[in-house]
Amino acid sequence: MSNIENQQGRLQAQDPELAGLLQREDRRQSSTLTLIASENHCSAAVREACSSRLTDKYAEGYPGRRYYGGCEVADAVEDLARQRALRLFAGAEEANVQPHSGTTANLSALLALAGPNGRIVGMMLKAGGHLSHGHDKSHTGIVFQARQYGAGPDGRIDLDEVRKLVREHQPKVLIAGGSSYCRNIDYAAFAAIAKEAGALLLADIAHPAGLMAAGVVPSPIGIADVVTMTTHKTLRGPRGGMILARKDVAKAIHSSVFPGSQGGPLVHTIAAKAVAFGEALLPGFRAYQQKVLDNARHLAACLMAHGLDIVTGGTDNHIVLVDLRKTDVTGAQVEERALAAGLSVNKNAIPGDPRPPMVTSGLRLGTPAVTTRGFGREQIETVAGVIVGLVRGAAPEKFRPVVSGLGEAFPLP
Repeated sequence: MSNIENQQGRLQAQDPELAGLLQREDRRQSSTLTLIASENHCSAAVREACSSRLTDKYAEGYPGRRYYGGCEVADAVEDLARQRALRLFAGAEEANVQPHSGTTANLSALLALAGPNGRIVGMMLKAGGHLSHGHDKSHTGIVFQARQYGAGPDGRIDLDEVRKLVREHQPKVLIAGGSSYCRNIDYAAFAAIAKEAGALLLADIAHPAGLMAAGVVPSPIGIADVVTMTTHKTLRGPRGGMILARKDVAKAIHSSVFPGSQGGPLVHTIAAKAVAFGEALLPGFRAYQQKVLDNARHLAACLMAHGLDIVTGGTDNHIVLVDLRKTDVTGAQVEERALAAGLSVNKNAIPGDPRPPMVTSGLRLGTPAVTTRGFGREQIETVAGVIVGLVRGAAPEKFRPVVSGLGEAFPLP
């Protein structure tokens, strides 16, 4: 019996109510196909590291410079995670594996590089950016003087607009990256725009990090001054964040993470990050990431063949953003229908969206999780047919047997 099974047995005996909820989530994930672009299924080894006794250990500080005793194992774990991260993202000079999330990674990096009330420029949420890129409801829009660029009529970043905004605002930090942007970003062009204004470039690769680590899509490593990311999306690790930085800004980054933004690191999660980075260094990881990309492109092509509009007319990564404005449904309505059919998707704003954030005119789809389960072209075509049917008003119950059959044929790892 595995350590995880032993723990589950103890939890069932001690707290059957909570154990029941966890079992419910296991059943939900097993019977539901996850097409949320920011979700994936990590390995049993990653989950085992997350549940280790390292959760008991306080380790404020960094390896060799802790504020608590008994950190020799924590030091070794964090050093291992950092070393593997630097191997995985070849060319990166320094790694900080302590951030609890992508948002805290961004906040820490921005405070280090721009300082309180510093000027930053990032991408609008509706254009494909992220809340932590200066949105007025985020701390990054409150703590900093933030301006934001949008997307052109074709849904793509307009570099001329970015350049104009940077010249006007004169930021200390320019942010490149997004949460629903489905095209490759010209990081060299962003770096040139930043340099012209004397700004630093922060690349947020929370979404395509795994694709970049595998060399499947272009990476900002060696171009951007600082790179932030999450570890749980395409990287297929535990929920958490990471920062890569040039040596000349690394000290400020480390100080901004601790003691600036966080207290004790989650050492059990750092151990799980080390496991995930080790998995990503194996030969099969590149093949997996290529399949994620191939599946996303095929999904976009299938949806367009059925007459649905896709923002930018396709994708360069794992994200497919459906434009529903020519239909009679909203993103929220399709999300609800999809759940009833057994598909987990999310409503999402599109560039120029006239609807509010909890309604939206878009649907964001992603292929990492179903690719982890083993999906290929045939299964993607089936899923595309289900989505089209739901958009056009077919009863969700009609598709439940099809979705359940796929879930049974392609079980969770």
